[in-house]
Amino acid sequence: MQENDNIVFGRLYLTGEPVKLTLEGGLVKDVERTGEDSETDLIIAPGLTDLQVNGYAGLDLNNDPLLPETVREISVKLWSEGVTTFFPTIITNRGKNIRRSLCAISDACSRFPEVAAAVGGIHLEGPFISPQDGARGAHPADHVRPPDWELFCEWQEACGGLIRIITLSPEWPEAAGFIRQAAESGVTVAIGHTSATPEQVREAVAAGATLSTHLGNGSHQMLPRHRNYIWEQLAVDELYASMISDGFHLPDAVMKVFLRMKPGKIVLVSDATALTGMPPGDYITHIGGEVTLTEAGKLHVKGNPDMLAGSGKSLLHCVETLTAKGLATVAEALDMASRTPYNMVGLPGDCLPARGGVADLIMMREESGRLKVIRTIKSGITVFRTE
Repeated sequence: MQENDNIVFGRLYLTGEPVKLTLEGGLVKDVERTGEDSETDLIIAPGLTDLQVNGYAGLDLNNDPLLPETVREISVKLWSEGVTTFFPTIITNRGKNIRRSLCAISDACSRFPEVAAAVGGIHLEGPFISPQDGARGAHPADHVRPPDWELFCEWQEACGGLIRIITLSPEWPEAAGFIRQAAESGVTVAIGHTSATPEQVREAVAAGATLSTHLGNGSHQMLPRHRNYIWEQLAVDELYASMISDGFHLPDAVMKVFLRMKPGKIVLVSDATALTGMPPGDYITHIGGEVTLTEAGKLHVKGNPDMLAGSGKSLLHCVETLTAKGLATVAEALDMASRTPYNMVGLPGDCLPARGGVADLIMMREESGRLKVIRTIKSGITVFRTE
């Protein structure tokens, strides 16, 4: 980490008010208005919290064996995208491979202070998901299995309790009991990659599920017109919903409906893969095979632009896309990518740039409809700055 700069000048992202922030001990100690004559165009906003990161910039968290150094590299590289907290996401795999990856992340947190600061917890996406094609997405069918509390506890113990989010399908007979135990242990339980009935969705929520993972994706091509798991999750007020707003995973109209149905409970996620942040071109991946990353950031199966092969955009780009389409203001989209996920998973404090707030901050400048990160601050320490 770099120097501890304890004074920050800029305009608050919520109001545009020019202020001076004084940082101390990892918190915002004071906020002082500097006057309307301030000429700064820098926006001060909360650092982004990404609940779903599979990889970034050529680095894959689901390669086996995962190295602690890989986790560190991703943590550092994400600072340039304004991400101050992220959840390394491990998907369905052999049990021993999952355990090895979990331990590698735990090891990285123990060895590297920057990783310990950046990792909010591990997101375990699978293997307790639907075995059905479509709902399963790109998760390997051979390793999908019903919820197993004893196995989960073994994994949790192996990584020192770092699993903070688990995505599963409530269609399994064992699901409700598992969800109840996981929620009582402090783990955020998310519904995703599911073929559950509406009744099973409601049962999962009653047992303690609080989140829908990338709602509208990891689902069947065709669903019953009225009684289906997407409508049901939208209708359940208790559920937050994560959304990949990269402009490719969901049509604009669908995102608009989600935003209207879940005011204050939409969480933007990148679902970033190892190809996010890479130059456009053709690649070979261990999950999708031959894929193409376009100039616009769309990642699809080579030769089939209609078949997505994961996400190729960062969380900041998801914020930009949502605002460019007029579906949210910059401030609203930034909240969906920062304070909402941060608070939803129960991280300590509040990353609002206000007195007493956690000093996880980004300073940005709007340039031709884009948000350029000028400086990233983690726990009051500048960890990234443009030249």
